[in-house]
Amino acid sequence: MENHTTKTGFATLIGRPNVGKSTLMNQLIGQKIAITSNKPQTTRNRIQTVFTDDRGQIVFLDTPGIHKAKNKLGNYMVSVAEHTLKEVDVILWLVEPTTFIGAGERHIIERLKRVNTPVILVVNKIDTVKNEELLQCIDTYRTEYDFAEVVPVSAKSGKNKEELLKCIYQYLPYGPMFYDEDTITDQPERAIVAELIREQALHALDDEIPHGIAVSVDSMKYRKNIVDIDATIVCERDSHKGIIIGKGGSMLKKIGSNARWGIEDLLQCKANLQLWVKVKKDWRDSDFLLKNFGYRQDEIEK
Repeated sequence: MENHTTKTGFATLIGRPNVGKSTLMNQLIGQKIAITSNKPQTTRNRIQTVFTDDRGQIVFLDTPGIHKAKNKLGNYMVSVAEHTLKEVDVILWLVEPTTFIGAGERHIIERLKRVNTPVILVVNKIDTVKNEELLQCIDTYRTEYDFAEVVPVSAKSGKNKEELLKCIYQYLPYGPMFYDEDTITDQPERAIVAELIREQALHALDDEIPHGIAVSVDSMKYRKNIVDIDATIVCERDSHKGIIIGKGGSMLKKIGSNARWGIEDLLQCKANLQLWVKVKKDWRDSDFLLKNFGYRQDEIEK
């Protein structure tokens, strides 16, 4: 017998890089799943997270920022984002509270006009502006696109989080849940561990390095209350390798000990983390290496 009392469906978060998509998703889910950084383009794969309550279940697909691609990794990220728009029940477009609609936003508006999915405009960082500025921002966006809803939020503090969830549920179909109610994400543990390490590398390193790094978890072995993890940070240049390792290994140590906190919190046990650094030139333009780090073009073309 079909269950018509709960609603279940898919929502996606889109927006320019660095607008706070991962922070908002972590806030909605109530757990840290997506990595957050003040450097743009930190989310590479679609991170599928699940929110369940007595109203039903929302499966969030967090996409990489929609932007103009510069290399094969960029192409992959853009095609993932655009493919997602067509397969969800509702789109959340996250913007900053400004009346200036730049080229990046116009690029997104063009993409949204190609799909029939309802779009909720989510204005983030409302704690940084006065009310009249916020209203001006909403008016400006409303003249550009016919939004199903507009919800102002603060991803950082969680303000209006409940209002946003209520709006999302309005656009989901009735039906049974896809996941058990204690499911938070369908990302394998290794993928999240790799992302947690990459997050700490992003925080610690200079601006010119971050997009040139990937992390692969080479092994994860459990014994009693401890997990032994071997992971490799891959960079594009020999000069980057030196910076990542740091004087006497100090930078690598810092990345490792910061990442360990998040890993232990995620896995709920002690972590023994060993980090290595390897140079693989131009990995962002190599199909083989992109697949090796989990970026699979074929998965999004199905």
